[in-house]
Amino acid sequence: MIYFDNASTTSVHPEVARVYGHLVSDLYGNPDSLHALGRRSGRLLEQARERIAASIGVQPQEILFTSGGSEANSLAVAGYALANRKRGRHIITTNVEHSSAAHAADWLESQGFDVQRLPVNADGSVTAQQVREAMRPDTLLVSIMHVNNETGAVNPLREIADVVHAHPTAVFHADLVQSFGKEDIPWESLDLGSVSAHKLHGLKGSGFLYKRKNLKLQPLLFGGQQEQGMRGGTENAPADIVLAKTVRLALESQAKNRKRITELNRMLQKELGALPGVKIQSPENASPFILNVSFAQITSEVLMNALDARGICVSARSTCESRSSNESEVLKAMGRPVSETTHAIRLSFSGQNTLEEGERFIEETKEILNQYGLPL
Repeated sequence: MIYFDNASTTSVHPEVARVYGHLVSDLYGNPDSLHALGRRSGRLLEQARERIAASIGVQPQEILFTSGGSEANSLAVAGYALANRKRGRHIITTNVEHSSAAHAADWLESQGFDVQRLPVNADGSVTAQQVREAMRPDTLLVSIMHVNNETGAVNPLREIADVVHAHPTAVFHADLVQSFGKEDIPWESLDLGSVSAHKLHGLKGSGFLYKRKNLKLQPLLFGGQQEQGMRGGTENAPADIVLAKTVRLALESQAKNRKRITELNRMLQKELGALPGVKIQSPENASPFILNVSFAQITSEVLMNALDARGICVSARSTCESRSSNESEVLKAMGRPVSETTHAIRLSFSGQNTLEEGERFIEETKEILNQYGLPL
């Protein structure tokens, strides 16, 4: 099998799986319990928090464990807006955010907040100048993804942050789910940042939200004192503890993986770009870990099914939106015609992918186009 769907989820790193199995079997104590097993669980949980914080250059109290990127995005967007509504009601985001951030903004709009969705340009990104022109005296929050999950388009976080922080009432949240462990992240420029473990060869149901110290959030999940009162419920200690190892492994391999995947991406772009009717939809400066391509001769669904039958896994759009429409809303927002928005697939890579897999993908795709593709 060839797995080119790593933007959806990744395999679990063997070392992560090994440690997690040990923790699940032996470290089942509630981290808030006062007996020895609970104290040990709580101690290892806090050590994991410290290690994650140290790896990205922030303070331990600025790391909140979550169930993944969707919860982190929801807590950042809705939690911050609700806790700070007296400071303003204007929120800036884009029209291509992940559904978790987008739906949080939709809900806030129903609660009386003024949500402004910046249109992306033809490359699928927004500029700092767009944000500057949208800022108002009552702007409370700017929430923009770092790397787009369909095209790999990269937004200029540092430049946007400079614009946001020129306004004393506003803070900046970035969805880092597709960039952590792949792109350099300017943590010093962020107020809030969302990370998911299962995009990093970690566990599903695990992630964290970076929250700058002294920033107020409204809890969305009620319960006890866990996570500074921000997330009620017994902590998933084994998953949170092993997240520190997931983060370490991802950061240690970032440079090596990026070099390898850049080579794979370039080869695929060269080979695919030479085929008639093929258009590379990802911009030139996109993350090399995501490659969006459209095929004039064949629809996304037919091509995906044909590839699947040959043991090759790809997607057509964000997996969280894969059942909602046959058309890519991201490509549509970029101004692409229906002939491209319904004929595109997304290839997404991890450090485990190889040039040999890319070569086989090219061969299989050519055969599929010859067999199923319409004449141009």
